[in-house]
Amino acid sequence: MTVHIAPVTDRAGLRAFCDLPLRLHPRDRYVPLADSVIAGFKDVELFLARDASGAVVGRTCLHRSAVFDAKLGRRHQLFGLTEFASPAAAAAVFEFAASRGRDTEVLFGPVGLLPNQTGGVITSGFSERGFIDSAWNPASYPAAYEQHGFTRRFEADTWICDVPSTVDFPFDDARIAAEKLVVRHGSRRRFAAQLPILREMLNASFAQLGYYTEISAGELAAQTDGLAYLLDEALLLWLEKDGRPVAFVVTVPDVSEFFMKVGGRLGVLNQLRLLATRRRYRRDAVLIIKGTVPGEQGRGYLTLLSRELHRGLRAGGYRTLRSTYVERDNPASAAQYVRLGGRPLHGYTFYERGIAG
Repeated sequence: MTVHIAPVTDRAGLRAFCDLPLRLHPRDRYVPLADSVIAGFKDVELFLARDASGAVVGRTCLHRSAVFDAKLGRRHQLFGLTEFASPAAAAAVFEFAASRGRDTEVLFGPVGLLPNQTGGVITSGFSERGFIDSAWNPASYPAAYEQHGFTRRFEADTWICDVPSTVDFPFDDARIAAEKLVVRHGSRRRFAAQLPILREMLNASFAQLGYYTEISAGELAAQTDGLAYLLDEALLLWLEKDGRPVAFVVTVPDVSEFFMKVGGRLGVLNQLRLLATRRRYRRDAVLIIKGTVPGEQGRGYLTLLSRELHRGLRAGGYRTLRSTYVERDNPASAAQYVRLGGRPLHGYTFYERGIAG
């Protein structure tokens, strides 16, 4: 099958780009990235793959990141939002991405736009639906990547656990006064002012991870755009120690089913619908990220925040907690879910392939 790849240059092309995975994947499993997010990407090229009849059979985006290259010590051609309807489409997309990266050393992805934002391929758990800030793809995708010379990087798992009626997160409460510990909550009204606090802890906590690159104020603002309106203030927490932020947990109501329903189309009307119906989406929650700043790790501060988080989940009537991916070589981060009787939901990986000079 002949496949032709060309850039997206107009609104019709952008719509075709956004619509492709909705045609390829079950609506009750795949959670689309909002079309407004895709349209707002900067310094990113979008491409569509078409067969001889002109039908769209694949898509990808291509971009570079100097900070990611510096982090890993190599020059990368990054690709993301990658979908394909057939083996021929997959081969064409992969070879096109590699051809655009001839001045780099490694083809890496799928990322949108970096591993600490969105992206990845699930390698198991295909019968389980996806959720916001996480991937879903059919079982054929890992084999397609690996048949074309890709190898796995940063293997991980997403997690799921029921919210129990009681939970044991042992923390000596005498330490709260002794160490001048204060638990703070997110605020819809003051969310913009709280973002710099979270950003400072986020960058410090994850700097040692192999895939993580520092997130800028602008990038964090873009990633959290609209979150304030959906925020459950009991689920966004951070801990101050003598007035200094030292640990955090960011958990949000899971609005995945709404995104599935509207196909990721978040125009003004659908935004208003989501705001009007947001209380329907208080059955499930997603833990987006958590961490402790260097120098304070290993002191149980996330245990204290986890206790407060689960109190908030129970009080809010949530029944299930999902977590975005946790690397398999970081068992301490998965310990909270194990303690709750949770289980891995999706196997998760990114892929890389060397590029001939």
